[in-house]
Amino acid sequence: MRISRRAERIEPFYVMEVAKAASQLAREVAGTSRPMIFLNIGEPDFTAPPLVQEAAARAIHDGRTQYTDAMGLGALRERISGWYAQRFGADVPARRIVVTAGASAALQLACLALIEAGDEILMPDPSYPCNRHFVSAAEGDAVLVPTTAAERYQLSAAKVREHWGPKTRGVLLASPSNPTGTSIHPEELRRIHALVQERGGITLLDEIYLGLSYDDTFGHTALAIDDQVVSINSFSKYFNMTGWRLGWMVVPDAIVPAVERLAQNLFICPSTVAQHAALACFEPESIAEYERRRGEFKARRDWFIPQLQAMGLAVPVLPDGAFYAWADCGEAARRLGVEGSWDFAFEVMRGAHVAVTPGRDFGHAETSRFVRFSTANSMAQLQEAAARLKGLIG
Repeated sequence: MRISRRAERIEPFYVMEVAKAASQLAREVAGTSRPMIFLNIGEPDFTAPPLVQEAAARAIHDGRTQYTDAMGLGALRERISGWYAQRFGADVPARRIVVTAGASAALQLACLALIEAGDEILMPDPSYPCNRHFVSAAEGDAVLVPTTAAERYQLSAAKVREHWGPKTRGVLLASPSNPTGTSIHPEELRRIHALVQERGGITLLDEIYLGLSYDDTFGHTALAIDDQVVSINSFSKYFNMTGWRLGWMVVPDAIVPAVERLAQNLFICPSTVAQHAALACFEPESIAEYERRRGEFKARRDWFIPQLQAMGLAVPVLPDGAFYAWADCGEAARRLGVEGSWDFAFEVMRGAHVAVTPGRDFGHAETSRFVRFSTANSMAQLQEAAARLKGLIG
């Protein structure tokens, strides 16, 4: 059977190969004194708080499980609008908010609505692989622009200007970023967006980790800059609802009808039960719990990264958000007698029973020297992982 060229353009998701190997080894060492510790998956160890779970159960019990509008429940769009006002002081009207089947659906809708075949989208290298694959699925071309620690692994207006070409349609950024946990300074983002607007392009921003910002310098939504920014967000990370598959996007008024048509045809609507549950995310009791958990994520970062640094796993930029550590494993790999982050990840998996993510998926800018640690795990697990790594690496 012939496979479409569109599908052939999508690269393998190598992190899943590592995850499969880790899961297999986990079964073999289960019940031993050193079970597998998973620091490779970007998923909060917290689940939806009580009010959210109760709201889901009520929706099922009351039979509120049928299709909603393709744009999402009106009440939920209003709650999201209110969250922007309360949390970020940003005026984001509900009419511009589209609730989606996860941030993945939002990115797909945005790319299909805005990208033509052959359009080029500038992205930082390293960056989350699926984002560039959404561009490819829309028959665009993701252009990875190498970044450095000095640039916080983010694009600058100067680099956007340098790499803008006749086929460039816009930029796809993430702030905070996966895998680095770093954000774009608001003033730099303003300069980037102004440059993109001058060229008639689009500024597409992945803000799914925005709720998990730890530094007031960076914890601002790009929607405060201009209503022409397209922002992608999610209930997975800050709101701890990964498997519920619920997200949203904020788009300019002019493209709302196009996005709605695509959503109607591709998805019908997001999960109705998840939407009713998400209404409870914005209750004061739930927000208080989310903020407590945000403090716990920060405490884990503040403890774990110095441990990595002491082992020679240098983290060039302190992440200001999310729950990742982008660590240079070159020195540690040499000590283990291996080369590169891919072999290092498997050596750590076998020798310490700790699963980490090699940099291969995230681009080409020295990513073969880096691994991503996820600190979305309990402090006890992080402490045990650090002790094992120290015992292995020295």
